[in-house]
Amino acid sequence: MVPSAVAAEVIVLIAALLVDRLIGDPHSPWHPVALLGRFIGWWGKPQKYSPKIQRFVGVLLWLVTGVLFALPFYCFVVFAPWYLYLVIAPFLLKCCFAWRSLEEHTLAVVAALEDGMENGRAQVKMLVSRDTANLGREHILSAGYESMTENLTDSIISPLFYFSLFGLAGAAIFRAANTMDAMLGYRDERERLGWCSARIDDILNFVPARITVLLLLVYFTFLGKFSDSVRVMHRDGHKRPGFNGGIVMAAMAGGTGIRFEKPGVYTIGDGKRTLDEAGSDILRACRFVIIAFTILAVSTLILLGSWINSTGI
Repeated sequence: MVPSAVAAEVIVLIAALLVDRLIGDPHSPWHPVALLGRFIGWWGKPQKYSPKIQRFVGVLLWLVTGVLFALPFYCFVVFAPWYLYLVIAPFLLKCCFAWRSLEEHTLAVVAALEDGMENGRAQVKMLVSRDTANLGREHILSAGYESMTENLTDSIISPLFYFSLFGLAGAAIFRAANTMDAMLGYRDERERLGWCSARIDDILNFVPARITVLLLLVYFTFLGKFSDSVRVMHRDGHKRPGFNGGIVMAAMAGGTGIRFEKPGVYTIGDGKRTLDEAGSDILRACRFVIIAFTILAVSTLILLGSWINSTGI
């Protein structure tokens, strides 16, 4: 029996999460996102272009990169037989998000600190762009857990959200957009070339970030921390540049009672607890959001499938 398109998406979504938990991200130069990164690195050099045309080039090559990355995903959906789709699609979707890897990178920072501050600084430098040379233990942990909290939206909820709406091609377009922002969306010599990447990433993450916040608030309501989470979110959610990451970080900081701090740039949260004390709570909150979003997405897809069947569309 051939499954419906909605049933196939439900199967693929759940299977992709299981694949992620079982094998994580293989470290291969042939991983689709690694290939994507090399392509962006090839064209994303501001010195190649006159400053007058960098914004135009950034827009044009954003479109080219997005189409080139998403096209194989789209063609697979269109031309693959249903049984091959159910086998391969979970691995293709897995290429577009990183749950296990996100946890592993953050926990590696915690583990590195057990071997000394220098090891902790070296490990966290792989996650953040800030200067880590003089960071103390709490600031090292802050950088690590900030990365986990911010990327809860970028690396997991957003690609799953766009898969739920537009299938594999939607997840692929988001992953391309987010990777371009991660490589080019900075206020330095890349600012003109990366302007389009930064703006589109903000737009694409707008709704998923607010879904993430709502699910965090649900979680903290169960723990009796709703008011703390909302209070810190309203007070500190604007302190971080951009209109997506700050509200998620502030909701997390308020609910767990910790402080996220990038020295000289922003301080988010009250710091009632240290990150050594609350790190496992951040991990549990992130896992709740991912599982709750998956249940929400699957339920919505099932209801949509039932409605389509009942109306004969």
